[in-house]
Amino acid sequence: MNLTQTERSRELQQKLEAFLNERIEPFEREIQQRIEQGADRWQVPDGMAELKQAARDRGLWNLFLPDARLGAGLNTLEYAPLAEVMGRSLIAPEVFNCNAPDTGNMEVLYHYGSEEQKDKWLEPLVAGEIRSAFCMTEPGVASSDATNMEATAEIDGDEVVLNGRKWWSTGLGHPDCRILIFMGLTDPAAERHRRHSMVLVPVDAKGVKIERMLHAMGFDDAPYGHGEVSFSDVRLPKSAIIAGPGRGFEIAQGRLGPGRIHHCMRSIGLAEKALELACKRALSRQAFGKPLAKLGGNAERIADARIAIEQARLLVLKAAWTLDEKGIRGAMSEVSQIKVAVPRMALEVIDMAMQLHGGAGMCEDFPLAQAWAGARSLRIADGPDEVHKMLVARFEFGRYR
Repeated sequence: MNLTQTERSRELQQKLEAFLNERIEPFEREIQQRIEQGADRWQVPDGMAELKQAARDRGLWNLFLPDARLGAGLNTLEYAPLAEVMGRSLIAPEVFNCNAPDTGNMEVLYHYGSEEQKDKWLEPLVAGEIRSAFCMTEPGVASSDATNMEATAEIDGDEVVLNGRKWWSTGLGHPDCRILIFMGLTDPAAERHRRHSMVLVPVDAKGVKIERMLHAMGFDDAPYGHGEVSFSDVRLPKSAIIAGPGRGFEIAQGRLGPGRIHHCMRSIGLAEKALELACKRALSRQAFGKPLAKLGGNAERIADARIAIEQARLLVLKAAWTLDEKGIRGAMSEVSQIKVAVPRMALEVIDMAMQLHGGAGMCEDFPLAQAWAGARSLRIADGPDEVHKMLVARFEFGRYR
């Protein structure tokens, strides 16, 4: 196993870090000031288009796509350090057109979409002209078992008819969101993993209604947001089905493998940012006549955080290497391992940083409270811890049967 970073990946990482420091961090502070002055949180901030163009001009665009024509032509292992850099900022993934759920949706269209679907939806997504959302989780059933899905995608002649309700559809609130990927039950009599289909649904299709936007741990995550959306007799041409009826689970497996690695590497970037803030706070603030760094075991907590981050990073890089070498079926245990370990690590590091910041760590003056909420949400998003532990245990038991 070779986890050495390639020269191409290292070069892009250095460019990303420079762009983040020079352009994105000042822009984030500017956005925060506008919001405090009453700016609309659900609009694309003025200046975002120029920032994206600058990123594109520097070759920092669609870095997740393995196609050298559409993206950087990197494999998962090469992209992982780049995702970590982007994880340090809430807006960086969008600036580089590498934000979820658009990355996963673009991968679905790239690998499974028809030429017509690619022309209509992949091209504008790759160009950053539109955004998208993914509609899978449902409020009425335990969606950790996707076979529970009640929403339907029924074939009626040359059409597919959608009915049901989805929620936690991230990206639904973005003003540029134009297309949804909907997963629904097509054939209840088929083998359990051949029953569902994925369908491309324009946001403005008749029968699609955004019922409400949700707050995740008190944060609305504007302008992306997480929405609850209903589908009432939504009729679309059969050609809107991705790869044909009954292939929803197959597509989901292909989509979620790389996506979970992206999430975990961004979470490591988030933990690195929290540790940086914790160190600066511990060295600059005093209590009881001493710097915080010399009080109450804080030095040991900083050391523990560094060790935990390094362990998590190595585990994710191993998962990325395994995915590249063996495909998603050969990396299922490794991907589930990181999906449990990394958010848990990030939560511990962020919580420690919040504690060192005292009251400031609880409010919007620092990004720690929102970072904590995001890391906590990731323990449920893309499958709860319990489901991933069950899968890891199944592979372990399988070695001894």
